[in-house]
Amino acid sequence: MALPLLGYPLSTQNCRVSNLAGDNSTVQSPLYGTSAAGDESTRAEMDRLIEHAYLQVFFHAMRSDREPFLESQLRSGNITVRDFIRGLLLSERFQQGYYQCNLNYRMVDQVVGRVLGRPVHSDAEQRAWSIVIGEKGFTAFVDALLDSSEYMDSFGYDLVPQQRSRLLPGRALGETPIHQQFPRYGADWRDALQDRAPSNQAAQMQQLETSAAWVNGQPPAFALRIWLGLALVGGFELGRVVLTIALAMAKS
Repeated sequence: MALPLLGYPLSTQNCRVSNLAGDNSTVQSPLYGTSAAGDESTRAEMDRLIEHAYLQVFFHAMRSDREPFLESQLRSGNITVRDFIRGLLLSERFQQGYYQCNLNYRMVDQVVGRVLGRPVHSDAEQRAWSIVIGEKGFTAFVDALLDSSEYMDSFGYDLVPQQRSRLLPGRALGETPIHQQFPRYGADWRDALQDRAPSNQAAQMQQLETSAAWVNGQPPAFALRIWLGLALVGGFELGRVVLTIALAMAKS
């Protein structure tokens, strides 16, 4: 029997209250709607929508990281922006670059921030979603967030998720963007990569093992004799070929 999502209290910091500039000032923008996506005049807006989606999910995307099939489906109206975001989160690029590089707790921070546009409320929310990942898998976790009332009320089917934060006094912007708060991987993955990388000492030991048969920087006597023999045979054959060509040219 699957465990239901654990309950967690909502935090009450300033970033949880309505934006001073208006509830919809940073959440809903007609630029990121797709109601007129089929009109040629809105092609540039669709391009900006797609770039904004890549920015929200990947922070940056190289050409090899893009998903041309998903982009085509979105441009033709076969999928919604919500489906496009789901496809990016379940793509091979996100799996290899994010999911496989993080523990479940940190993955919750990453995905909740990118999908819901806010940090997790508390350790309790982080723990609740990490249980969902561990029991049902990452795909079920993504689907649960995209199907949640919080996502649908904030972004719906046709808006790209973006940061939701209060405009603080004395600051032109609200909270730090999620992709700057949570880099692609943490210190634990960085340290693991360093441990798995071959060290200079290991490389030196391998070099010593391969050259153990050498004495005073010289190869063994039998290897030297074989090399000299091959050099003489090769030299003789090369000379014969050159001489044969020269004689043929002289006769002609």
